[in-house]
Amino acid sequence: MTMVKANQHSKDFFLSLVPDDPRVATRPMFGNLAAFVNGNMFFCLLGDSVAVRLSESERETLLEEDGAAQFEPISGRPMREYVTIPDEWRDELPRMEEWIHRSLTWAAMMPEKKPKPRKRAKNV
Repeated sequence: MTMVKANQHSKDFFLSLVPDDPRVATRPMFGNLAAFVNGNMFFCLLGDSVAVRLSESERETLLEEDGAAQFEPISGRPMREYVTIPDEWRDELPRMEEWIHRSLTWAAMMPEKKPKPRKRAKNV
């Protein structure tokens, strides 16, 4: 099972959409990129697709749009709170930015997520 990787053009496009907010951090994730607020992922890139994390009602609203879909980084394994933004919206940046802002607002209300401690390797 391999994860779709983003090319440099897609990474640059993703980074251009990350909100300019001091609470936001970006980092690599499985050969792609993701944006976090308070340790909670709210916006991510998978190959050429971007997805946002939304409340249930906003997920339902976005999923009514042509081209929007449940985000499935691995086929058959959807990430419940995430929706892929329609690819056609790449030419409608204000529309994409609106949904990214909604996602940031939603995730910023979540409790801060602390990093999990790393397990130490056992000497064998």
